[in-house]
Formats: sequence, C-alpha cells, structure tokens
Amino acid sequence: MSWPWTKTADVAGLLTTMNKKWSELHAEVPFSYSFLDDRFNNTYKNEQHIGLILGIFAGLTIFVACLGLFGLATYTAEQRTREIGIRKVLGAGITSIVTLLSKDFVRLVVVAFLIAAPVAWWVMNQWLLDFAYRLPISWWIFALAAILALLISLFTIGYRAIRAASANPTESLRAS
Repeated sequence: MSWPWTKTADVAGLLTTMNKKWSELHAEVPFSYSFLDDRFNNTYKNEQHIGLILGIFAGLTIFVACLGLFGLATYTAEQRTREIGIRKVLGAGITSIVTLLSKDFVRLVVVAFLIAAPVAWWVMNQWLLDFAYRLPISWWIFALAAILALLISLFTIGYRAIRAASANPTESLRAS
C-alpha cells in the first residue's frame, strides 16, 4: 500500500508532513524519527570499533614478533657461523644453508599454529553466538592464516639466513 504523502525524493517535506499528521493524532507525544540504515549502523558500531582496535594491536603484535624472530635468527646465525663456513667450503649452496637455518623456525611456527588454531576457532565461535545472523568459520581462513604466518616468518628469517649463507667462508672460519 502506498501512502500519498510519502515522496522519498523530498525527505524534508515527507518529515514535515509526518510531523503534522503525528501532531494531529498524538499532540502530547513529541514526534521523533530515525532511519533504518542509521539504526543498523549503530547496532554494529561497537563491533567495528573493537575490530579496528584489535587490528591495530594485531599489527603491533606481529611487528614485535618479527623483531624477536629476526633477533633469534641473527643469534642463531652468529652461533653457527663456523658451521656455515665449513659447509660452504665443503660445497653447500646458499639454498641448503638457508634451509638449514630456517627449518627449526618453521617447525616452531607450525607448532604455534597447531596450538593457536583450535583456540582461535573456539573463541570466534563463542563471539559469533551473540549475533542473530552469522556464517560458520571456514577451514580456508585458518589455511590462509597458516600460509601468511609461514610467509612472514620465512621473510623475516630469510633475510638474515641469506646474508649468513652468502658471507665469505674464509672470514667466518678465521673469525671463529
């Protein structure tokens, strides 16, 4: 049913007409209105703010973790300088040395992911229970998170590992 006074092209005129009609019917109650899209946006405004704050803290956490991982990779490369030099003299390539230095860190990232993924799944499901309309959490989100975690860790470790692998072996053997 279409009301004759509802012309959505002229919202101000529509509100004035509605105010007059409301005053005729309920003069003792003031006329108040809100738009449905504003109400919908206000409903999830809290979650949007929480999402922004959590995103900022997640970025800072990843940055600090990368700094720690870089420091640990630097320490490991320094501790194994002599071994790397001997391997290079015996014919090891950069790829095998980078693999040697990176595999322990990759194992740590995989173990951390295996511990964190079920916890994250449970927490997200508990949080989503509060919403009337929700989607299930797909497996590919966790697979993407695992791939991103591995790529970030390999990028962080890789720089230091390549630098250690491309160093002159005579210098590393003489310095040790």
